[in-house]
Amino acid sequence: MLRKKTNGVARRPQRTSILSKVAESSVDRRAFLRGSGLAIGGLAAISATGGSVTKANAATAAAGAVETIKSVCTHCSVGCTVVAEVQNGVWTGQEPGWDSPFNLGAHCAKGASVREHAHGERRLKYPMKKEGGEWKRISWEQAINEIGDGMMQIREESGPDSVYWLGSAKHNNEQAYLFRKFAAYWGTNNVDHQARICHSTTVAGVANTWGYGAMTNSYNDIHNSKAIFIIGGNPAEAHPVSLLHVLKAKEQNNAPLIVCDPRFTRTAAHADEYVRFRPGTDVALVWGILWHIFDNSWEDKEFIRTRVWGMDQIREEVAKWTPEEVERVTGTPGSQLKRVARTLANNRPGTVIWCMGGTQHTTGNNNTRAYCILQLALGNMGTSGGGTNIFRGHDNVQGATDLGVLSHTLPGYYGLSKGAWAHWGRVWGEDGEWLAGQFDTIQGADGKDKSLQNLTGIPVSRWIDGILEDKDNMDQPNNVRAMVLWGHAPNSQTRMTEMKTAMEKLDMLVVVDPYPTVSAVLHDRTDGVYLLPACTQFETRGSVTASNRSLQWRDKIVDPLFESLPDHVIIAKFANKFGWGDRFFRNIEMEDAETPNVESVTREFNRGMWTIGYTGQSPERMKTHMANQHTFDRTTLRAIGGPADGDYYGMPWPCWGTAEMGHPGTPNLYDMSKPVSEGGLTFRARFGVERDGDNLLAEGVYSAGSEIQDGYPEFTMQMLMDLGWDGDLTEDERAAIDAVAGPKTNWKTDLSGGIQRVAIAHECAPFGNAKARAVVWTFPDPVPIHREPLYTNRRDLVEDYPTYEDRHSYRLPTLYASIQKNDVSKEYPIILTSGRLVEYEGGGEETRSNPWLAELQQDMFVEMHPRDANNIGIRDGSQVWVEGPEGGKVKVMAMVTERVGEGVAFMPFHFGGHYQGEDLRDKYPDGADPYVLGESCNVAQTYGYDSVTQMQETKCTLCKISAA
Repeated sequence: MLRKKTNGVARRPQRTSILSKVAESSVDRRAFLRGSGLAIGGLAAISATGGSVTKANAATAAAGAVETIKSVCTHCSVGCTVVAEVQNGVWTGQEPGWDSPFNLGAHCAKGASVREHAHGERRLKYPMKKEGGEWKRISWEQAINEIGDGMMQIREESGPDSVYWLGSAKHNNEQAYLFRKFAAYWGTNNVDHQARICHSTTVAGVANTWGYGAMTNSYNDIHNSKAIFIIGGNPAEAHPVSLLHVLKAKEQNNAPLIVCDPRFTRTAAHADEYVRFRPGTDVALVWGILWHIFDNSWEDKEFIRTRVWGMDQIREEVAKWTPEEVERVTGTPGSQLKRVARTLANNRPGTVIWCMGGTQHTTGNNNTRAYCILQLALGNMGTSGGGTNIFRGHDNVQGATDLGVLSHTLPGYYGLSKGAWAHWGRVWGEDGEWLAGQFDTIQGADGKDKSLQNLTGIPVSRWIDGILEDKDNMDQPNNVRAMVLWGHAPNSQTRMTEMKTAMEKLDMLVVVDPYPTVSAVLHDRTDGVYLLPACTQFETRGSVTASNRSLQWRDKIVDPLFESLPDHVIIAKFANKFGWGDRFFRNIEMEDAETPNVESVTREFNRGMWTIGYTGQSPERMKTHMANQHTFDRTTLRAIGGPADGDYYGMPWPCWGTAEMGHPGTPNLYDMSKPVSEGGLTFRARFGVERDGDNLLAEGVYSAGSEIQDGYPEFTMQMLMDLGWDGDLTEDERAAIDAVAGPKTNWKTDLSGGIQRVAIAHECAPFGNAKARAVVWTFPDPVPIHREPLYTNRRDLVEDYPTYEDRHSYRLPTLYASIQKNDVSKEYPIILTSGRLVEYEGGGEETRSNPWLAELQQDMFVEMHPRDANNIGIRDGSQVWVEGPEGGKVKVMAMVTERVGEGVAFMPFHFGGHYQGEDLRDKYPDGADPYVLGESCNVAQTYGYDSVTQMQETKCTLCKISAA
């Protein structure tokens, strides 16, 4: 509940005997909630219980006792603890987790109102299908049978890739793992989730710079920062509780806060230096800062010499970005960027923070690598207070990414090679030939058949094209015919006018979600749509990974409401329907035929995720951490005594070896000041040992206590033998290694964990000790360069900084130059960007169905500068049309404000339920429509995809605005 604080201290309310009586009576949950509402006590509660109030005795008091249960907020990736108060199976109240080192007793508006999601009246209550234009209630048995039969018919006619399995960052780790495994058993890599459209360019850019594609430090480690540089992020609204940690450094260390953003955000309001720049010019801006750093010799030369490869090529590119050229491209004065560069140079270590403002571009991978290179030049990596603190979006988008709910990899970033499939086949105990036989084949350019098992699938950003593209242009036999949106908001994706067409072309559309989502109403289908009610994460249990790589355990607060079911149960229902449930769950304990034991699922992925160290976080260790949060230091995250003594909170990955080995987790990646056994780490040797004759391994530096006192490659059994360390292996470990590939077995494929254990016993990192690479020779732009957006109003810059040529990627043709060559800037002169609001999250279906939040923000709007508004003739608060160059348009309220610069407009992306001026409320199932509806900004957003990951472009297209 939301509670008023007195004297700054949250007090437990004094419950009346009326509420006690409600809790003790046999009234069912729904009657209780209808009767008591969200307030405590009152006449409504009396009427709910027949109006009688009697003195409670000891027995009834015990029966109505309040049980407290810990869970984790289901919104952003900070990982705030929620302490639920439960009476007789009813969630009656909540408090923030005061012991949690992440939220420190704080909640944002969304976190403070999560109780509403677990009993919200606007949820899907039972399975439904659309038939003859009407929503009809059906049973789970009918739903699974009809959907399953339809899918198997499509599979028979068009192949397994004609069904697309779209997963979710809202699944816990166990469900995410099962979902990716499920797609593998179905026989497709057409599986993905929201990470593709939020931080895929981060994962690709960062992993290809130094080995792992994740936040390097933590929210808490920002306490140690001497400078904070935020670009393309608005944590004050997107991750409000994270601002506690940012402001602690600002106040405690007098750390200057620099915010670079095209829009003056609530985060920018806290800044010591606000840098406004033109959307889509991040690389130019960062190179402009580096120009001053190199020009004044402020770079960390020794760090670069020993731990970085390719910085000379970066210098050559940066030399082109003089203050004059940077101002021409970005609009930011050179004098300001020199001040920023000096501030960063004089206040080390500093941290760099970014979010989707930097990632959602056609050049997103260039942006994220440029941010990394800035930190490498300053020597701010592998140190407390430094690092790249990448703020992920959804509560488990980090975990779902790690667990491989992606079209280009299996769990743990193993990829899709034959070796990767062989590894997971060993973990699953599966016959490799049977698994390969589940996949379709296509004819390669050489005329030979090749299996789609090893080919990247269609990403979520392009599922529309999987349906609409000419199949002759695709790297799969047929188009997508059935779409499963399992915990996904389609209005968070661009090109929604084409999305509507695609939805209407499908044979079958299946939505699995606690809420109907915009998927239920965007299209004009009359048949072939199914809505299956999944329960929320508060109605099940499992682990979840915060942005800092820490794993936390959620306990179940209440049983699933209505007829909703946990996602892993629904997965089991489909696996059984498709006839391979026994194979799928052969190594997983089952509570019944359709309920896999969650802890057993954790143990299965523990057995296989050696690459990123998801092996040491057993369910028992995670539960111990949650029960003893108070023992962990609020800055270092290390336990001081207690049952988890020496562990870092949540055992941030990599947590090497088996749980029995007791590795504490790695709080700050690449920090060589600690031994590997105590959370230290080097840069990963992922890219070979030399390039063009240059050494790619570290030069004379190593982690504390390492017995190899120089750079070294990744560990294999052969390397242990060469070092004479193979004698440290146990007989069981040696047997397990021999069973894989003998001397060729490496630290990633050894199922015993012996290679990792022995390497760490000698204080070496299992993945080697290398240099970070500033140049990624496998990417379209090995050195990050500026390229103009596909839709740009700076036609004078297109010749100097053109986009890519059209290309083929992820099974589909992808357009670049053929779009950019068309000048639409005269008709569509205003740059359109998008972002988050503090009140809502993601596509907003869940949060706009929450009365506490819906009350706070009831109108969809567009921010526009006063000069633009006055020139067009628009007043603040009036209705306007915002139209994109591809024809999509939205009718919204104008907010005239100087938050945005001249020529720039901003819209939030959380709204749905209106479409191009039409109210779609009557299309929702009765009682399941959100309180607040509005236009989806992505109706007006346009085509554009990152050259490496197919990330969608949402931060710099063009539009025109007119009075409605």
